[in-house]
Amino acid sequence: MNDVESTGRRVLAVVTNYGVEQDELIVPVRHLREAGAAVDVAARTSDPIRTLVGDTEPGEMVHPTLALSEVDPSGYDLLLIPGGTLNADALRLHRPAVELVRSFVSSGRPVAAICHGPWALVEAGVVKGKRLTSYASLRTDILNAGADWVDRAVVSDGEDGWLLITSRTPDDLDEFLGAIDKALAGAARPRPGPACGAGQHRVA
Repeated sequence: MNDVESTGRRVLAVVTNYGVEQDELIVPVRHLREAGAAVDVAARTSDPIRTLVGDTEPGEMVHPTLALSEVDPSGYDLLLIPGGTLNADALRLHRPAVELVRSFVSSGRPVAAICHGPWALVEAGVVKGKRLTSYASLRTDILNAGADWVDRAVVSDGEDGWLLITSRTPDDLDEFLGAIDKALAGAARPRPGPACGAGQHRVA
């Protein structure tokens, strides 16, 4: 059992139907559900999701809860964006996914992205002034988007009224999930409207 209970929290994971890194989707979803959170997995379509291991080897098949076009983002406490090169590259070009990112940010709710997942944040134009990490190959994209990139297992940045949690690879999942647990334990209930302007401070 997790140290931090997430009972009653709702988490939305967004992916495409092919190429998401297996452990970056399956491990957080199982972890959060075991902690009592309700987790929906939204994919581009309602077809099964083919995960990959290391971008090459077939991983487990996952059945999405719903399609991205069907998501009402207002009822969720946290947005989870797994990586995988193919998944993240396709996701950032899918308008409903990018709009979901903007919805969470504008309402001040936490976003957690790992590996190549921050590509969606760059595409949404929400990382300027933030500090984050990612898979190393995204460093230049993140810097060009006006963010501060650091090489750490997990970075939590609450500047500008919304919390961004990022990690580099599946090797960082323990730290990543610990930061998510902490965010959910302290998260306010989802509410529409502009991002709140005070409260959290940047921690690395």
